[in-house]
Amino acid sequence: QVQLVESGGGLVQPGGSLRLSCTASGITFSIYDMAWYRQAPGKQRELVATITRGGSTNYADSVKGRFTISRDNTENTVYLQMNSLKPEDTAVYYCNGARATMGVPLIYWGQGTQVTVSS
Repeated sequence: QVQLVESGGGLVQPGGSLRLSCTASGITFSIYDMAWYRQAPGKQRELVATITRGGSTNYADSVKGRFTISRDNTENTVYLQMNSLKPEDTAVYYCNGARATMGVPLIYWGQGTQVTVSS
């Protein structure tokens, strides 16, 4: 059974920091491209950051320079370090793992963790 379990969300003041973690089980983590998405109330889910199985990263313009995605294949975990948080970063953050095998995409999602940025 595949599971992606996020943790690390919470309430933080503007300008503060949080570190999200997502630990995977039931998959060969090292061969998956991983990503963080977020969904704010009343808005569509949006891509925040990606990290390939080779370690290449990419970020949404709105978080560049503030967020850092990383992975530890020995711990089957992907992280999202979030600094200089803004109220508009408030959302449920979801972990995503994806790979293609024989042309068929395999995509898994975590259950989400709430991040609230407010004074």
